Amino acid sequence: MMKKILAVLTVLALAWPQFAQAQSESAVPFLLITPGARANGMGEAFVAIANDATATYWNPAGLAFLSKREISLMHSNWLPQLASDLFFDYGSIVYPMEGLGTFGLAVTYLNLGTQIITGEDSPEPLGEFSSNEFAIAASFGSKLSKNLALGLSLKYIRSNLASVGAGAEKGDGRANAFAFDLGLLRQNLFVNGLSFGLNLTNMGPKVVYIDASQADPLPTNLRLGFAYKLLDQEFNKITVAVEFDKLLVRKYQDGTSDAWYKALITSWTDEDFNTEMKRVITNVGLEYWYSNIIALRTGYHYDEIGKVKYFTFGAGLKYSLYQLDFGYISAGEGHPLSDTMRFSLAIGF
Repeated sequence: MMKKILAVLTVLALAWPQFAQAQSESAVPFLLITPGARANGMGEAFVAIANDATATYWNPAGLAFLSKREISLMHSNWLPQLASDLFFDYGSIVYPMEGLGTFGLAVTYLNLGTQIITGEDSPEPLGEFSSNEFAIAASFGSKLSKNLALGLSLKYIRSNLASVGAGAEKGDGRANAFAFDLGLLRQNLFVNGLSFGLNLTNMGPKVVYIDASQADPLPTNLRLGFAYKLLDQEFNKITVAVEFDKLLVRKYQDGTSDAWYKALITSWTDEDFNTEMKRVITNVGLEYWYSNIIALRTGYHYDEIGKVKYFTFGAGLKYSLYQLDFGYISAGEGHPLSDTMRFSLAIGF
């Protein structure tokens, strides 16, 4: 059974070093795939902005500053250079309630395509199975003051990596999990136009596929960053953002791991300080709006340990209550992430 599970995950691990790190240390690393073509076009530097319906993922505290109801939908053919049947979808809806805060509901879905079942001692195919993973999140954000907000997301996670067990194993390739996120967003920090955002995601009990002794932690992750409105005129607006991400998982050589609340500390101490700092992923992004109609975006993703460095580009078009966004990754010829495109549609109501 574990061979079938590993076969599914290895497909992504070979293509995406950030995924490989999460896979080797945690379960359900699909929770780290970032939604929203707008944020992706900005190099995934969005935790200090989070001012649309994708705040359910990027920073639930950002929900508190939303003033209109909105639906956001995204589709992406995932890793097109690697396989043709992988795709990632994300949908969210947000609903502000005056005097209380904003509620949000989001669904994340990753289709891993069709996998071949083989025997424990033979490569001969015995059949096929389809693999997928999804998460449903309920979020809420509320202001503590005019410029400060907190947010919370509660998640149900389902992993369907294979459909049947094998041999004497107690479980199969399916698992359920629960997690929560905490977010903070501070606008006009020190000066007008400067924002600070922080989001701790995927905190919760370990995931059990086979039995408790083989349980793996969730991919608990820290995002923190700053955004600054470099230009804020009637017809021209420019925002720059920087974000730092780190996986907060502590796994030992014998396969055991710390509980999430302990790993918040121990994940910073398992290696020397310089190496730990190298594990921090840096994202930088820029967004330009002309007359709140047309947007152009670019960004840069830098992962020193995973040796993943790429530029992103994006564009947006807004008309009335509708906004269409496009994001593109330029990761170099032959890289599985190259030519990954994301499309998002936001609808206000």
